[in-house]
Amino acid sequence: MVDVDDGAATAAPEKRIEDGSIRLVLGAVAATLLFASLGQTIVSTALPVMVADLGGMDKITWVMTAYLLASTIGAPVAGKLGDLYGRKMVLQTGIVVFIVGAVLCGIASSMGQVIAGRILQGGGGGALIVTSMAVVGDLLPARERGKAQGVLGAAFGLSTVIGPLLGGFLVEHLSWHWIFFVNFPVGLAAFIILGIALPRRADRSRKSVDYAGGALLATFLAALVLISNTAGTVFAWSSVQTLSLALIALAAVVMFVRVERRAEEPILPMSLFANNTFLVVNFVGLMVGMAMFGTITFLPFFLQVVKGISPTSSGLFLVPMMGGLLTASIGSGRYMARTGRYKLLPVFSTALLSVALLSMTTLAPDSPLWLIALSMIGIGLGLGPVFSIGVAAIQNAIPVSMLGVGTASANMFRLIGGAVGTAGFGALFSAGMAHNLVKWLPEAGAGGIRTIEAEMVAALPPETRAHVLDGIASALHPVFWIAAGSALIACIASTQLRELPLSS
Repeated sequence: MVDVDDGAATAAPEKRIEDGSIRLVLGAVAATLLFASLGQTIVSTALPVMVADLGGMDKITWVMTAYLLASTIGAPVAGKLGDLYGRKMVLQTGIVVFIVGAVLCGIASSMGQVIAGRILQGGGGGALIVTSMAVVGDLLPARERGKAQGVLGAAFGLSTVIGPLLGGFLVEHLSWHWIFFVNFPVGLAAFIILGIALPRRADRSRKSVDYAGGALLATFLAALVLISNTAGTVFAWSSVQTLSLALIALAAVVMFVRVERRAEEPILPMSLFANNTFLVVNFVGLMVGMAMFGTITFLPFFLQVVKGISPTSSGLFLVPMMGGLLTASIGSGRYMARTGRYKLLPVFSTALLSVALLSMTTLAPDSPLWLIALSMIGIGLGLGPVFSIGVAAIQNAIPVSMLGVGTASANMFRLIGGAVGTAGFGALFSAGMAHNLVKWLPEAGAGGIRTIEAEMVAALPPETRAHVLDGIASALHPVFWIAAGSALIACIASTQLRELPLSS
């Protein structure tokens, strides 16, 4: 059993690394995390061109979903493998898998081949993101980890903004193939640097691998991601497909818990749930993930259809949020390193997040864009400390032998919250539109978000258009009310976090 808040074990699983190499390794790790994160976001602006070249319009959403699905599954498995066999092996393997997937996408001659390559990319990307964060726990004392995790969180947030812009630039000036080939030099450089500077694990003994637990966790996460991406859009909520996925997810999680209690080296040790820090931080991440993904998913639609701005400009409204996230993530990490304190940071940040989301419940067709941008800054400031401080707090509270598993859990629970939030908010928004638009635009009200385009709304008679815009804005209000409530629950839960001393 893991003692509640026992703290990290004293012996690190890796050989000691010279102090002069730490910065080099951390730089390579940050670059690795950045290009793995870019793998998801860089593709969005290239999709129309790829469809025009390869065909397969009916498969377009799977280019994004395949990556998300594989990365969600790959992350917790990689976290455990890193604990068993060392971060170096997992990082270098992840880089190779990611690059091979990128090359397959770049030379693909059909959309099916692109999707196959994206599955490989996603598996490698998920492993890279989690293992990069775990390396920080191996190399730095607890007091310094918040600062480094803040930088990694900033790199992750930066990819959300620069990914679509870089993808658009490469498509316009070269071709869509280069959005995949551009990863090669960065991946090669990171592979070489990590091979030289990061030591291998000293223990080479044979380990027991929890294959059954890994398969059940993969099944649960896959079903959850598929529900969030297809329910209410591809399939009706009451359809056989959606209900079957829900039953599969439920059965998988029940069997997973039973298997993990008996496994010699469980993918996710059940004893960790007795650890206050692990439990509180991951519950907060779950709630915040719901709030964050709800915002990111539906705000661009409101800006394009209701405010009438272009898709590119609507995407730029994520920049204020990411600016706030970068500032708060790095700033909170520095505060943690300077003072050794961290408990109040997620309390205050989630309170700010709740207030910022509450301000979004007033969205209307005449809402000024500057006010929306201001709310997005508040949302980013609220998110930043949760990401950087949460991972560092977990790494400080669990044995070093479980560092990868603990780091992966923070990412996994946030993604689970995002999947549940996206699905639930999508159903709520669609139901609200069906109710609000049934009189003015019955076919759109019944069909949901995918049947409404900005051009279609702009072409409506003025009176009808005014009612439709009001109906769309009103349908969003419950989404942001519930997101604000989720952030408030996260705030209350954060007060239960027990602050542990940080080694320096």
